[in-house]
Amino acid sequence: MAVSAGNRLLIAAVLSLCVICSMSAATAVQRPVHTYSIVARDSLTGEIGVAVQSHWFSVGSVVPWAEAGVGAVATQSLAEISYGPLGLELMRAGKNADQVLRALLEADEHPEWRQVAVIDASGRVAVHTGEKCIAEAGHRAGAQYSVQANLMENSTVWQAMARAYESAHGDLAERMLQALEAAQQEGGDIRGKQSAAMLIVKPVSSGAPYRDTVIDLRIEDHPEPVKELRRLAALNKAYNLMNKGDELVAAGNISGAREADSGALALAPDGVELKFWAAVTMFTEGNEAEALAYFKDVFTADEKWVEVVRRLPAAGLLPVDEKQIEKICSVAP
Repeated sequence: MAVSAGNRLLIAAVLSLCVICSMSAATAVQRPVHTYSIVARDSLTGEIGVAVQSHWFSVGSVVPWAEAGVGAVATQSLAEISYGPLGLELMRAGKNADQVLRALLEADEHPEWRQVAVIDASGRVAVHTGEKCIAEAGHRAGAQYSVQANLMENSTVWQAMARAYESAHGDLAERMLQALEAAQQEGGDIRGKQSAAMLIVKPVSSGAPYRDTVIDLRIEDHPEPVKELRRLAALNKAYNLMNKGDELVAAGNISGAREADSGALALAPDGVELKFWAAVTMFTEGNEAEALAYFKDVFTADEKWVEVVRRLPAAGLLPVDEKQIEKICSVAP
């Protein structure tokens, strides 16, 4: 009987996992990433993401996996890291979340140690908490999301995460952050806090993975990792808005660019770098008065930005006009 390409890939992936798990068992290599996490799909934008916190160094290098147009995986507890790339490979071959989870668990010698959640590009969810995950451990799956946790302070953590996510407003990053914050407020990891991560990808692959990531943030070692993740998520959004402003300038949409720049500065009002490049855009587009006010703030923060201004005309980023450049530099304290 002929075997389809998708089934051949499924068989190959399962065999690969068998080999990996056998090697792990033989060498006792495990990653005790006890943690709480969420996988989710935004029903409006189609974006897919994972967010996680743990009392384990660099949780972002182990738990979250996501690919645009494919899906996402969170692999934790005594984590089998290969669940991430193999889960994505199976979804890429057309398997849904439930099929992927069953294949991963059936090939694993120790599924009782694993906690794993899978969400595919359509928002279908499958989740597993092995019976040997350290208490308190459990999960809850909802509409296009799943929350899961193990080694928690108490058994109410994942329920609190679900309630927070379901009642949250805003984009996917904001709602996942609120789920993490709810976990922490409920007691979180019984050992404490150390690292956090968030990975969000676009709904459709462009064929160039480096273009398909919306957020990829890792807090490797921090006394308040979820708070730091929120701070960096805001900065990430601010820089994305600034990049959008640059694209709008190139397209001749100056009013749109100013709106994007204003949004970026509202998110990061103390961001000297953002304010500087916003000033450059304003000045080149003829809004000199506002640009000079921004330049003055930047130069007050650090006078080395004056030298940066002098270097921009040669790069084509400010007018090759000495009087104009001196006008800018003259506002320095």
